[in-house]
Amino acid sequence: MRLPATPTVTLMRELVGALPRRRLTGRSIVAVDGADGAGKTVFADTLAAVMNDLGVVAVRASIDGFHRSRAERYARGRRSPEGFYLDSYDYATFRRVLVDPFREGGLTGATTGFQVAAFDLERDIPVEAEWTTAPQDAVLVVDGIFLHRPELIDIWDWSFWLEAPAEVRFTRMAQRDGTDPDPAAASNERYRVGQEMYVDRVGPAALAAVRIDNSDPASPKVIR
Repeated sequence: MRLPATPTVTLMRELVGALPRRRLTGRSIVAVDGADGAGKTVFADTLAAVMNDLGVVAVRASIDGFHRSRAERYARGRRSPEGFYLDSYDYATFRRVLVDPFREGGLTGATTGFQVAAFDLERDIPVEAEWTTAPQDAVLVVDGIFLHRPELIDIWDWSFWLEAPAEVRFTRMAQRDGTDPDPAAASNERYRVGQEMYVDRVGPAALAAVRIDNSDPASPKVIR
């Protein structure tokens, strides 16, 4: 059963048609980056669904499955923006259990297993290893914040940067998480300033292959 031809699905079919592959037979890895509340998870889920609908096997993962422990994340202080930017994620484990084995299976054709998550944020413990496999030409779609930072940029064959006004993003987060919808609220400083650090230091919008205005998730638009 094909997906309905909504504006989002139509746009994504066009984007999938332009998706480059590392080789004729081999796997690709796609990043969906953006600030908190930009709509990354829904966008990435829909993108993967469109790929599968078009006969491209898509595997979903999120960088949120690779958090560091609470003690590590808050080592610089519970409200530290620098701690949010620098200490949130375990990129070494992300590469070791997901990126590297996923890529290896595409290059060799071996049934190399990979993990799509390694840490339970709510329970603050590593998750029990669950290894999965995929066809040799599968695509891994990863969503999350800070995905264009220097230690990750070489991973992506294709990447998106999602944008939405701060007022829209923080309202979405308030509806989802019960947080303060005011971007300037003291309780939001860690996240707002941490994201500003990332944008100022890295310039993810310029590094992404495609920029998306996701102010209206029902009708995302490519920023030309």
